[in-house]
Amino acid sequence: MTHPDDFVIETHGLSKFFGDVHALRSVDLRVPRHSIFGFLGPNGAGKTTLMKVLLGLSRPTSGSGTIFGHDILHESVSIRERIGYLSQQPRFVEYMTARENLLFAANFFFGGPRPKVQERCEEMLELVGLRDKADRPIRNFSGGEKQRLGIALAQVNYPDLLILDEPASALDPLGRQEVLEVMGRLQKHTTIFYSTHILDDVQRVSNMVAILNRGELVASGPIEQILNGRDGVVYTVAVKGSTQGFGERFAELPWVTHTSVKSNNGTSIWQIGVSDEAKAETALLRFMLEDREVTITEFSRKRYELEEVFMEIVKGEGNGSQS
Repeated sequence: MTHPDDFVIETHGLSKFFGDVHALRSVDLRVPRHSIFGFLGPNGAGKTTLMKVLLGLSRPTSGSGTIFGHDILHESVSIRERIGYLSQQPRFVEYMTARENLLFAANFFFGGPRPKVQERCEEMLELVGLRDKADRPIRNFSGGEKQRLGIALAQVNYPDLLILDEPASALDPLGRQEVLEVMGRLQKHTTIFYSTHILDDVQRVSNMVAILNRGELVASGPIEQILNGRDGVVYTVAVKGSTQGFGERFAELPWVTHTSVKSNNGTSIWQIGVSDEAKAETALLRFMLEDREVTITEFSRKRYELEEVFMEIVKGEGNGSQS
């Protein structure tokens, strides 16, 4: 049973209209504490609009939302005290160094002794892997280094929630990897809610996912649930030899829900959906090996890629919310 305190962000029927444009349509979203929550959607889906509404930078047309249990409309100041935010295109004082940028930002949050402020800045530089470059001017930083500094700036005030808008969208593979590693290290300190269109990154680092399409939340839940929820658990089996009657034989097994087959250079590739994963693990391969007319060349549980599931959802092939 879940408790309200288990969720950092909750929205109920949240909507935002710009004239006749429905940017958000009755969004019900829940973001668990200490999750890395990937917020996905095609361009124009409403991701940035939702983030602005959550941050109090834009008012919803209807509906409600809370962050840390505080109302996003009437208690936005209390909320923002506990949030770190990185925009899609962060800005820095380019002639200042990374350390100077951090100290400048930290002075807005901390009024204590300067050594304590400096200690926090050094901690952030270490966390994002920039301590050895802390005294270089920002104008000489790469895109990945700037993004990591942006995360350090967003994190300098010990936020309980870190909101990142497309944190790796303009980076090369190395820069993206560096940002993902920083996000992974931050999970034990805070909840991370971030938007992106790089689905491979989401599958690598996130444990929760939501998909927004045309302003509507069409899927939300643990990433494994999203990946496996399309056709349930499916096994892939490659078979050489005559498979005549295989379909009828599978139909006799009460835990097999559906099958499909296609041929590839003399090999039959079977997709076998099951309702009882434990039973399938112990009995499915044995069942197939009883047929001496065939040779099994491959047997594995099908692994779904997020891109495949994402495309199915946004194209309407599996429309509907998961929770």
